[in-house]
Amino acid sequence: MRIILLGPPGAGKGTQAEVLVKKLSIPHISTGDMFRNAIKEGTELGKKAKGYMDSGQLVPDEVTVGIVQERISQNDCQGGFLLDGFPRTVSQAEALDGILAEMQTGLDAVISIEVPKEKLVTRLTGRRVCRKCGATYHMEFNPPGQDGACDKCSGELYQRSDDTEETVLNRLSVYENQTAPLIEYYSQKGLLKKIDGDKPIDQVLVKIGESLGRNWA
Repeated sequence: MRIILLGPPGAGKGTQAEVLVKKLSIPHISTGDMFRNAIKEGTELGKKAKGYMDSGQLVPDEVTVGIVQERISQNDCQGGFLLDGFPRTVSQAEALDGILAEMQTGLDAVISIEVPKEKLVTRLTGRRVCRKCGATYHMEFNPPGQDGACDKCSGELYQRSDDTEETVLNRLSVYENQTAPLIEYYSQKGLLKKIDGDKPIDQVLVKIGESLGRNWA
């Protein structure tokens, strides 16, 4: 199966992706992995991407799309793949359509894991990290025994700068603005499967399976 996985920060996309690729026996392809592989293998596009990344610039669409094409043309993707982090824009989605058309294939589904914004904020701002040993807690789902102190080493717990409410709201806003057009694009193609991510992990997986015609209950 050829699948795209969409979901805002905090929706549990990474957790679901990990299980999905095992269930479906397909590779999990994230943008970061693709760039790292292309750079490691020293492909022409990998060298171009490295140049942009080393200078702190965004990698242009044509390079990103080329790296995606290189990756999904490899042997391990013949039976399908799970794309995570690509496409990010409608122009990238159109480019992907063109690549798949050349390969005489297409997407089977675009899964969008959806969670109310207020729940995402709670999930993302609740994390606390121990300054001493690095242990991670969540103030709602996995709180420490003593407020502000690590259970393992009694070190001070702190909130990372990217977990503050202001930063989290900004990340969610960026995701919404980027993804809304993609949701519409794939919805019009009849490929979009909206999944309620505000449920226990195993229930979310079952619903994803049902949307793909699989029974994982």
